[in-house]
Amino acid sequence: MGMRETDLKAMIEAAFPDAVVTITDLAGDNDHYSAHVVSESFRGMARVAQHKAVYAALGGRMGGELHALQLTTAVPS
Repeated sequence: MGMRETDLKAMIEAAFPDAVVTITDLAGDNDHYSAHVVSESFRGMARVAQHKAVYAALGGRMGGELHALQLTTAVPS
């Protein structure tokens, strides 16, 4: 099971085409990742709304193919 790092990145970039996405495999098991997403589309959104938008882009894969995602979001400076 699990999700490839490239697939995770592609899903986020598809939802946020302007985003700079950095993915780190935390455990080497394709199941626990850290994602840092910087997107202009987050401007004016509360942090929790930014995170919900990213989780929505993953289409329900959290808890299934993707066990854990440590997520940080930001707007470009």
